[in-house]
Amino acid sequence: MPRGRYSLHDPHDHTPLAEEHFHCAPGPSGWRYVSQLTTPAGDHSGSVDLTLDELGRPIRLELHAASWQVRGAALDGVTWVRTDPTGTQATEGNVRAHAFTGTSPAFLIATTRLLRLTPSSSATRVRLVAFTDPVLAPRTVDQSWTLLKIEAHATDNGPLTVEEYQVTALDTGEQHVVHIAGDVVLAAPGIELEDLDSPPSEFRSPPD
Repeated sequence: MPRGRYSLHDPHDHTPLAEEHFHCAPGPSGWRYVSQLTTPAGDHSGSVDLTLDELGRPIRLELHAASWQVRGAALDGVTWVRTDPTGTQATEGNVRAHAFTGTSPAFLIATTRLLRLTPSSSATRVRLVAFTDPVLAPRTVDQSWTLLKIEAHATDNGPLTVEEYQVTALDTGEQHVVHIAGDVVLAAPGIELEDLDSPPSEFRSPPD
């Protein structure tokens, strides 16, 4: 069960945004990721709780940020309920999308589990609902993912298999690269892995 800390920053000007203290692990249903976020000053600023099934579909999502809350799951596409800080109003949304995304590294892992790409796979299009900070506003985005290569790197704990993905935003054409090992993001725009107390978990092969 990897535990560690990511630092999140603005990918354009590198302004520090938050630190995300996380733990995650494969389980009977698939994979679960739980984290707490703090501001650069150390104040609590939100949380992430995401559970995937063995095919990478989000069966439970709970986000908190700036007193806003989102609960969601894969249902008729993806469905969610967003609650305002006062707790008096809740709005429900539904989009014919594949999964959710957002600033947390958890969503990058989730997308790779959903797509199950190989280096021989062609670029694969995916539609996601992104919850944007600081008020978790929903926005539908279309991306294209390609697994460029898989490399094994020697470490003190044995070989570490690293997957390198190219992600393209289909509305702007902007591209970036994501490096993932098991269920840990090693590097991505706006994300740096600062601490990791145990090796990433290896996913078992999902059913066909």
